[in-house]
Amino acid sequence: MNQKTEKRSFEQAAARWDEKPRRVKLAGDVAEAMKKQVPLNRDMDMLDFGCGTGLLTLALQPFVGSVTGVDSSPAMLDVLEKKIREAGIKNIETRKADIDEGDRLSGRFDLVISSMTLHHIPDIDALIQQFCGVLKPGGYVALADLDEEGGRFHDDNHGVFHFGFNRQDLCSRLADAGFTGIHAQTAAHLVKTESDSENQTFPVFLISGVYLNAR
Repeated sequence: MNQKTEKRSFEQAAARWDEKPRRVKLAGDVAEAMKKQVPLNRDMDMLDFGCGTGLLTLALQPFVGSVTGVDSSPAMLDVLEKKIREAGIKNIETRKADIDEGDRLSGRFDLVISSMTLHHIPDIDALIQQFCGVLKPGGYVALADLDEEGGRFHDDNHGVFHFGFNRQDLCSRLADAGFTGIHAQTAAHLVKTESDSENQTFPVFLISGVYLNAR
């Protein structure tokens, strides 16, 4: 864990967030991995934690009954809400929630997803407990984030509390919280071009499991 940091604001970045092709591609790759790993259906109520501008939300929206997009950034949610209005989508709602400021997730869901958000959360175990609190028994979790990367991924590590994750450790945390059928796989590879024109590739995992509401 990167201890020497503070929470990062995404307000200024929101308007241009989708302009980086690698972000759009990552959302598509993660969506495809989730569709293969989780039995999505139109009866599912899904929570997208850290939904941002909704790249993943919108990719999965046609395959579930409803989506609640949660983010701590009002500007990110504004971008998503504009997309929803322009597309005439009826099964997505947005909520602002900042768990670092004491907000708690609410509702009951069949599936909780999150992509590239965990490394911005200081207390992962507390977040998993919040997921448990909103998941129906037998509900699914699907979490995508970086493998351990030693602080090389972000150009600025402000607001980065974890330099990626050890897959086995995160699987163990989910098991301890009451999840079963836990599966880890590589969902995508993020390629970043450095100033010297050399590319660096960062694996992104997808870990899924079923919540049995029993520990």
